[in-house]
Amino acid sequence: MTKLPAISSKKLIRKLLKSGFQYAPIKGKGSHTALVRIDAEERPHLIIIPLRDPVPKGTLLSIIKQSGLSREEFLKLLK
Repeated sequence: MTKLPAISSKKLIRKLLKSGFQYAPIKGKGSHTALVRIDAEERPHLIIIPLRDPVPKGTLLSIIKQSGLSREEFLKLLK
């Protein structure tokens, strides 16, 4: 299993926006940003991303889970 890279929240947000996520209608407050994506089965995936550099590993794992992407898909997205 490939190790998760250290990534800043700004880079993470850019990559997720390119993969089909959009800013949520309410974008988060203060030091957090909210992104949303509707998948093929019409299910919304809401992600709250803290503005940190780097994003903590546990938080990154939670973001991957909430995004509906597999770990491999997420790692491909970052390349």
